[in-house]
Amino acid sequence: MTNFHERFQVAPGKKLRLRDIDPRTTPGFDGDKEAGRARTALRNARLEELQDLLYANGTRRLLVVLQAMDAGGKDGTIRNVFDGVNPQGVKVTCFKQPTGKELAHDFLWRCHPCTPAAGEIAIWNRSHYEDVLVARVHDLVNEDCWRRRYEHIVAFESMLADEGTTIVKFFLHISKDEQRQRLQERIDDPKKRWKWSSRDLDERAHWDDYQAAYEEALAATSTKKAPWFVVPADRNWFRDLVVSEVLVAILQAMDLRLPPVDSSIDGLRVT
Repeated sequence: MTNFHERFQVAPGKKLRLRDIDPRTTPGFDGDKEAGRARTALRNARLEELQDLLYANGTRRLLVVLQAMDAGGKDGTIRNVFDGVNPQGVKVTCFKQPTGKELAHDFLWRCHPCTPAAGEIAIWNRSHYEDVLVARVHDLVNEDCWRRRYEHIVAFESMLADEGTTIVKFFLHISKDEQRQRLQERIDDPKKRWKWSSRDLDERAHWDDYQAAYEEALAATSTKKAPWFVVPADRNWFRDLVVSEVLVAILQAMDLRLPPVDSSIDGLRVT
């Protein structure tokens, strides 16, 4: 079995070239969708068990960050990987265009209230990284500003990690041709038209700029405490498998245990 945790992790301090990572690759499965889906089902079942332990243990936290180009599959990943977890212990935040109130504060202000509490998994659909991606590509701030933000992000994530939050970040890596097909589906399929936005085409025109922004941001902010994983995501089933495998490995490494119980109830019978 391929070690996805090692294969797709961005090495801290190492230059990243996304064009060297094939978005359609499926190492270990040779394109075998059914085998991949079967393995994902097993990993998802294990993920459910581990999430129950995390929730019951009530001392650790997990933050999952999902970033991708438009139509990259963030919603599908959340739906397919976390479909069986206990919703009591999971919260999903979708970071959209900042509101006026959010813009009146520092760029991390809106993120902190969405971090996981003890025993929780927090999933961020987009994140604080928009402020070194969109802000860079569209010149919303000057270069000195968005470059300084790398340091602020690393410090923010380091603080969360020191306080008991395990952080894992996934970049769902799709090809430009795959994005074209998915955007076309939003036009052609009546059931998907609600997803369509003309802004998608505007953003697609900046494809190369976004690729460069992602390469630099991921390389600058992948750390031991908060690693990035570049997930080949042209094939949805393989994307789901990689994310599930990495999450299971991370949760298992926490060595979670059920909390101590009241031994005085041994032998107690409810009448």
